[in-house]
Amino acid sequence: MKGTILVFAKAPRPGLVKTRMTPPFSPSEAAAFYACLLDDVLEATAQGAQRLGLDAVVAVHPAEACGEIARRAPPIFRVVAQCGPDLAQRMRWAVSEAAAGGFSPVLLRGSDSPTLGPGTIEEALECLEEVDVVISPDLDGGYNLIGLRTPAPALFSHPMSTGSVAADTLASASRLGLTARVLAGGFDLDTAADLRWLAEARRIGTPPCPRTLSFLDENALWRHASFSPRAV
Repeated sequence: MKGTILVFAKAPRPGLVKTRMTPPFSPSEAAAFYACLLDDVLEATAQGAQRLGLDAVVAVHPAEACGEIARRAPPIFRVVAQCGPDLAQRMRWAVSEAAAGGFSPVLLRGSDSPTLGPGTIEEALECLEEVDVVISPDLDGGYNLIGLRTPAPALFSHPMSTGSVAADTLASASRLGLTARVLAGGFDLDTAADLRWLAEARRIGTPPCPRTLSFLDENALWRHASFSPRAV
C-alpha cells in the first residue's frame, strides 16, 4: 500500500498569511516571506516524496487559490482545496480522504517549518513501521508533522493551533489506544522573534530553505528578531 504526504498551504496574500509578523513586517513583506517559505517547503517535500515513493498532495486555502498554488508547486503534487471550517476539521477531512483513496501511512505537515526536510519525513516513516502515530513537535507546543500508520480521523478531536496541541494529540492517541512516538522536532515561524531559531539552524548547518534565507538577507528583515544580523 502506498503512503501519502499532504502539505497544508495558504495563498501567499497580504493579510491572509503570517499576520502575527505584522508588525514589524508589512503585510506585503509577510506575504512575500510566506511565499518563499512555501516554495522551500514544497520543494523539500517533493524531494522526500520522490525518494520514498509517497503520493504528494498540497491542500490549499482558500479554495479559489488552487490554480495559483498548482502553478508554483513541483509537478509531483496533486492540488486540492482544504475542506472544513477550522483546522481540526480540515485535518480530519484530509485523513478521511487519504483512507478513502487507499493510502497508508498518512503524513500531514505544515508550510511554515523551514528545517523539516526529507530526512525527517524518512524518519517518520521508519517510526510508523513500529507505532501508530508519530509527531515532530515545535518549540511552541505544536507540531510541524504528524504521521499515522492507519488513518484515524478521531485523533483530531481537540482545538488546534494552541500551545498544548502536541500534548493534546498524544493524549488523544492514548485514549484511542494508539501507540505514539515523538521525534526530535523543530520549529515553525509565526512571529518575527522566531527568526532566531532559523538563524541558529543556519549557524550550525544548512537548512533546506534557500529562498527563505535569501529573502530575509536581501530585505534586511533579520533586524526584526531579537539578535544582531551579524549573528546570521
